Amino acid sequence: MTKHADLAAAGAFSASEKAGLYKAIYNRRDVRDQFLSLPVSDAMLVRLLDAAHHAPSVGLMQPWNFIVIRQEETKEKVFRAFKKANDEAAEMFEGGRKSDYLRLKLEGIRKAPLNICVTCDRTRGGKVVLGRTHNMNMDLYSTVCAIQNLWLAARVEGIGLGWVSIYNDPDLREILSIPDEIEIIGYLCLGYVEELYTRPELEVKNWSRRLPLEELVFEEKWAG
Repeated sequence: MTKHADLAAAGAFSASEKAGLYKAIYNRRDVRDQFLSLPVSDAMLVRLLDAAHHAPSVGLMQPWNFIVIRQEETKEKVFRAFKKANDEAAEMFEGGRKSDYLRLKLEGIRKAPLNICVTCDRTRGGKVVLGRTHNMNMDLYSTVCAIQNLWLAARVEGIGLGWVSIYNDPDLREILSIPDEIEIIGYLCLGYVEELYTRPELEVKNWSRRLPLEELVFEEKWAG
């Protein structure tokens, strides 16, 4: 065995650890309506946020912040912002697709005991950031990695997470007092759940389906 192979083997996870990771990936779900009223403890919240904080970030700029929301009054305001945007979104679909859309449950803002708004501070790290010199969006992508870390950590802890994306940006900024220079990346609903779908909910409800991997992989150059 070569020295390089020895190093690779030394960093490998055990079979059970690998199985746990892939189980979390394949069983992660976007939760909308299965939340229980059980509170998420402060210790659990810190554990999940610490997992998010250990995400990779370009230039180690760590551009994320997490606004934790527990008060019903705040969640109600956010829900109203969602409802306004959701009504607008419904008008963008036609015929049966609009009816299908209106039947979908697309948020758990009020039902989830915990909401988190994840933001990106695009000024963190200064004007010139290593790795962002030619793609200014790398900080946004880094913040999305933090959300994915949080999502997978929540899944293994038995906590459901739903990502709400239907809102008008100015409305959410006003409710949460978010400055103009801070980018809103995701509004998340978290809580323990009574059950999880075995497949993505939108697939179960015939809205869409997972595409075959082989249709998405090209060799050497774009071939779509």
